[in-house]
Amino acid sequence: MVATTNRRLRALVDRGRFREDLYYRLSVVPLVLPPLRERRGDLEPLAEHVLARLGKPLTLAPEARAALAARPWPGNVRELENTLERAALLARGPLLGAADLEDPDATPPRLAMSLAGLTVHEVERRVILDTLARTRNNRTQAARLLGISIRTLRNKLAEYRQRGELEPPALTGS
Repeated sequence: MVATTNRRLRALVDRGRFREDLYYRLSVVPLVLPPLRERRGDLEPLAEHVLARLGKPLTLAPEARAALAARPWPGNVRELENTLERAALLARGPLLGAADLEDPDATPPRLAMSLAGLTVHEVERRVILDTLARTRNNRTQAARLLGISIRTLRNKLAEYRQRGELEPPALTGS
């Protein structure tokens, strides 16, 4: 059995906040692994492993490797995996650049400023159309990224088309 935690279990046992018998069951061979930000040398091999596991022939450009090294990675390996999976999903070619690794949540102030004064309907429309553009009009991929069903996406597109808010010839395929 392998168990992970970001807590100091021995300290919790000492304070009566973790069962001592369970602590001894779990700590047969404790492995202490520092956070990814303290293991910069592991970034590239981990990135290569994640990309290989995704099954797409993708390579990191030198600027992408530099971008990976510059990030603090508070989410550790899970954040790295999510970043690379998002980049692989949205990749426009086999070479991933620094722009492909951008964190969409890293710049909310700039995004918020560009959306100031827009209605919720207009923001939603822009996000949907931008996501479709980034997925090259792949509705299944776009719906997955947006966290909505393909049916909801189709209904939204039909609504935009009916209101004349859909620029032709975009989004004519399924």
